[in-house]
Amino acid sequence: MTRPWPHDERGSAAVEAVVGVPAFALFVGLIIFGGRTATTHQSVETAAADAARTASIERTARSARSKATSAATTSLSNQGVHCLDVDVTVDASQFSRAVGEMATVSVTVQCRLDLSDLSVPGVPGSRLIKATQSSPIDTWRERG
Repeated sequence: MTRPWPHDERGSAAVEAVVGVPAFALFVGLIIFGGRTATTHQSVETAAADAARTASIERTARSARSKATSAATTSLSNQGVHCLDVDVTVDASQFSRAVGEMATVSVTVQCRLDLSDLSVPGVPGSRLIKATQSSPIDTWRERG
């Protein structure tokens, strides 16, 4: 097979590398971003569920708030999640209901995930991951 004009292909590998390596690095960074976000979201949901369950077995709203906050932060640290800041909000207002009435306690956990080490264009330096879970308070258990 003859070519109509001679082609010199010297340096084409360098051009391919200049185009391919940054694209590959961006792709890997986006995979890490997605994975880190997904695993942190799952951990935050688990922490919220742990906190809600812990709060629901307490006898007073004050104790429920304190124990829920502790349970959420412990759950996140046990799962190896590194948040820039953690905010735990406990809605224990239904502890004031009379014994025999249905009541629940809700916990919202917010974790600001640090993504600044990725340095991927379009990816923010941090992302807020939030989850809310509820747990029923025992209908016949005395509350304070």
